[in-house]
Amino acid sequence: MFHEAAAIGGLSVQLIYYRGLSECRASRWISQPEHLAGLMERIECRMGHTQLGKVLAHARRETSLLKVQALVFVGDAVEEDPDTLTDDASELGRLGVPAFMFQEGRNREVEQVFRGIARLTHGAYCRFDPGAARQLAELLRAVAVYAAGGKTALAARRDAGAVKLLGQMKK
Repeated sequence: MFHEAAAIGGLSVQLIYYRGLSECRASRWISQPEHLAGLMERIECRMGHTQLGKVLAHARRETSLLKVQALVFVGDAVEEDPDTLTDDASELGRLGVPAFMFQEGRNREVEQVFRGIARLTHGAYCRFDPGAARQLAELLRAVAVYAAGGKTALAARRDAGAVKLLGQMKK
């Protein structure tokens, strides 16, 4: 992901994760892949409810400080009110932050919510099978290219990840 973006101009990533019933944290902005990997290795999973609304609200706040090029969300569940998430997604769309919603698994209700968020933000939705690391990596590389170089850079690629994202992005 970082390698692809470096060829275009670089990439900074902020990792946001939630766990338990109310914990939702964001890292500082990271531009070194080894720092991001180290941070991700230290995160422990805990049972709890999804907090996608907090992630969307955080992205909205961050883009008021500096231009956020894209939001990537990888998940398998949504336990929040879809109408509230729709309001948050609409605001991100108004601010020009596309959300790339990547769903693990086949839950139809989750798919509907993720597709709605992608549509409202002019982003894209993709589903991948559990354990399909290669497929997810391809999608993340495509988002990195978009974040660093926009639709023009993404359109210059001919891989499956770029084609999937471009086929859904509006604007």
